[in-house]
Amino acid sequence: MSEEMNQVEVKSFEIGDSVTGTVTKVEEKQVIVDIADSKLDGIIPISELSSLHIEKAGDAVEEGQKLELEVLKVEEDALILSKRKVDAKKAWSELQQKFESGEIFEAEIKDVVKGGLVVDLGVRGFVPASLVESHFVEDFSEYKGKTLTFKIVELDQEKNRLILSHRAVVEEEMGKQKHALLDSLQPGQILEGKVQRLTDFGAFVDIGGIDGLVHISQLSHEHVQKPSDVVEEGQEVKVKVLNVDKENERISLSIKETLPGPWASLSEKAPKGTVLDGVVKRLVSYGAFVEVFPGVEGLVHISQISHKHIATPHEVLKEGQEIKVKVLDVNEEEGRLSLSIKELAEKEPETVDYELPEESKGFQLGEMIGDQLKNLKN
Repeated sequence: MSEEMNQVEVKSFEIGDSVTGTVTKVEEKQVIVDIADSKLDGIIPISELSSLHIEKAGDAVEEGQKLELEVLKVEEDALILSKRKVDAKKAWSELQQKFESGEIFEAEIKDVVKGGLVVDLGVRGFVPASLVESHFVEDFSEYKGKTLTFKIVELDQEKNRLILSHRAVVEEEMGKQKHALLDSLQPGQILEGKVQRLTDFGAFVDIGGIDGLVHISQLSHEHVQKPSDVVEEGQEVKVKVLNVDKENERISLSIKETLPGPWASLSEKAPKGTVLDGVVKRLVSYGAFVEVFPGVEGLVHISQISHKHIATPHEVLKEGQEIKVKVLDVNEEEGRLSLSIKELAEKEPETVDYELPEESKGFQLGEMIGDQLKNLKN
């Protein structure tokens, strides 16, 4: 009678049937479950517990846990079941929806393998190394057990292929921040930034998720030969927003305009009467422009070049010549500096011609000759 009942029970299950079972025993390589409305034992081999490789059955389930299972094989005294197949069927349906909608979701990194990361989403999901972060990562060992956000970038159920990307989520978020920042920027703003990279024509500075260009002419008040003479990568700097091109996502910045100008406090550095070293930069018809500090040129008017009358400055000076000058007047607001070369040069004495009286001409000569003859006789 019992055998007949068992036969009936066994025949009532077919391969592919869905059943519900409660875990009654967890062994190392398999799990025993109690199947509702059945006297047959259910056995789940370790390979059918998870889409990922596990070392022992206890890594996937625990006693008392209720599971939805699929019948793989009907044996005389047991049903061979799969949890993995049920999980995968549910997962593919949900994943297809996530893929089509572009949904962002969280998942735990279950393993780190050669070439990337592995996650369990009911099916095995793979994250290639190039799709983990927006920057290069040398060692992924610390990612195991970490929870990250992902988007599905490739899904093929027939090939059991599921490719995920965390980088896509990061870059999408960066894109949103970038547009928000572009909308908030206004010319004239002073911001904190970090120098990201240097080029021949300037420096790119990160101002909070977006890079702006500081042209070489905007690095310093002084003439700059190459950007590396003034700034270095990683340096924290203050920048002023010059222009924002939202359409092309270009931002022009200036470091120079956040720094004190060359004329600032000039009246303290070079008050009236100060003697300075300078270099003649330009000669014009009315005088010479002399650089006395980086970015500060003063005018030596033609009348202040020499005590002698000169028609043009070129008669006395040449460009590039080093000279000393005296400060006559300073006007910081207007950026004007009056200088003098003449006041440091000694005035040459005037030549005076003295006429001898008519009666003395020739007399002195005769007297001198006579004196000489007397000396010879003696």
